[in-house]
Amino acid sequence: MNWSLYVEHLTELRKRLFWILAVFLVSMITAMFFTGDVLHFLKSRPPASLVTWNAFSPFDGIKIYMYLSAALSMVVAVPFTLLQIWSFVKKGLRKDERLAALKYVPVAFLLIIIGFVFAYFVVFPMAFRFTTDTTKNLGLVETYGIAQYFSFLTNIVVPVSLAFELPVIAMFLTRLRILNPVKLGKMRKVAYMVLVFIACMISPPEFFSHISVSVPFIVLYEVSVLMSRVVYRKQQRLESKYDDRMNYGAV
Repeated sequence: MNWSLYVEHLTELRKRLFWILAVFLVSMITAMFFTGDVLHFLKSRPPASLVTWNAFSPFDGIKIYMYLSAALSMVVAVPFTLLQIWSFVKKGLRKDERLAALKYVPVAFLLIIIGFVFAYFVVFPMAFRFTTDTTKNLGLVETYGIAQYFSFLTNIVVPVSLAFELPVIAMFLTRLRILNPVKLGKMRKVAYMVLVFIACMISPPEFFSHISVSVPFIVLYEVSVLMSRVVYRKQQRLESKYDDRMNYGAV
């Protein structure tokens, strides 16, 4: 084993992890400057506009800023993390593979925005409606703490948004030769169980809601397998042509 090369890789990996953490913190701090405007926007729209937010602790306002800023920072942090992964492994890729893998970074940015929209406008209202209906049926008074409301919101929006990254992450990691459709196929049963478990945790405890969230998750996984297969087959064809050229040159 070449220990100097091993240490060099570890040093570079540590540097990449440092930059990922730094960008996450900087983007989170930057997001805090816009958190107030985002809060006012969310408060003006259902279901938030239908309830009264209460502060049950002096730290509730700080908690909200942290919750929301961390969620907003993902818009920058997730694509940047993919960029750092690409930078770490690009030395082992050919020039055409480097350029092809780099193209997935802006797609990751677009998908996480779509995931946010789907989670907030589709999944979250469904979950909130179920919980409020249950509260009314039990004859309870609806008094919501702002910290609890946004904790409930982020616990739904963040996992759903990240799930929308599955296809591009699968393509990206396949292009980097870290993943392939065979591995994804073998992981299918475990992946289904994990995705269904997450869907059950973030959706109301009723069969229809579980299905409504689980099905998109599973579809996203299958799309990920399909996209990985497309990238993998293209890689195989390019490698076959490359080997043919090398053999022809050797002759």
